[in-house]
Amino acid sequence: MVNLILFSETAGDLAAAFPDAKRIEERVFPDGESYVRLPANCGGKDVIILHRCYPSPNENLVKLFLIVDAVRAHSPSSLRVFIPYLPYARMDKAVKEWEAVSADTICRMLKGLGCTELITIDCHFIKQGAGLFERAGLKIRNISAADALLDYLKGIALNPIVTSPDEGAAYMSSRTEGGKAMKKIRGEYGEGKSAYRQIDRLEAGFDVKERDVIIIDDMVSTGSTMVKAVSVLKSAGARKVFCAATHGLFLNNALEKLFASGADEVVTTDSIKSPAAKIHITELLRGVIL
Repeated sequence: MVNLILFSETAGDLAAAFPDAKRIEERVFPDGESYVRLPANCGGKDVIILHRCYPSPNENLVKLFLIVDAVRAHSPSSLRVFIPYLPYARMDKAVKEWEAVSADTICRMLKGLGCTELITIDCHFIKQGAGLFERAGLKIRNISAADALLDYLKGIALNPIVTSPDEGAAYMSSRTEGGKAMKKIRGEYGEGKSAYRQIDRLEAGFDVKERDVIIIDDMVSTGSTMVKAVSVLKSAGARKVFCAATHGLFLNNALEKLFASGADEVVTTDSIKSPAAKIHITELLRGVIL
């Protein structure tokens, strides 16, 4: 039973689904540091914090750590945090020697600050879909938007083939009978300060000629994977190609690039706000918080 729901300014739209939710006071000191103050005593209560960490993940993670630690100081019965898109989840293993594994760092910090459960949506380092998991000692409840995204597009696409752009998101395409997964081969890190590994090639080992295709992934960041997937499928004769992703970061004009590559429709959840956000994540919380 939830006794107290708190929300930050990044999650004001999510709080609309919770009439009794209380807003956390947030301010900025003259030197740019964050100030937070809880709206109520959390002692002995089951507390849930609603907070978006994107955009500005570094700043919003610091705010989250301050909020969680402030609640912990009250000795709540439980302390759960809902973060729709978990930043730093993409670095879930070291590719080169001595790299920091940020997914472990974030989970370890939340656990250490007193978070008893993290609730998130299609976390990048969880490849099994919805369920209960643990990382670096932190309990994680992963919700998947796959069904909601596919239901939306199946109302538009004609008898579509459903595929993920790589095997990492195959759990999303497998929600449909006969779901496929494309094969992605990545190269090494490029030169410069951008930590990005180029895509050497993307392959579809199935026939899409004259068929509608839905590509589904957990996220679109720069869009390079999804753009290449659209191009490959269009070149293979697909009639229409629809793109779905839980989290739409759409960096470097990625949304425009997707349509330019031949995508007929692009849909995401509103975990991150964008013109493509058609699925409301509060609907995914039924049975979890609601």
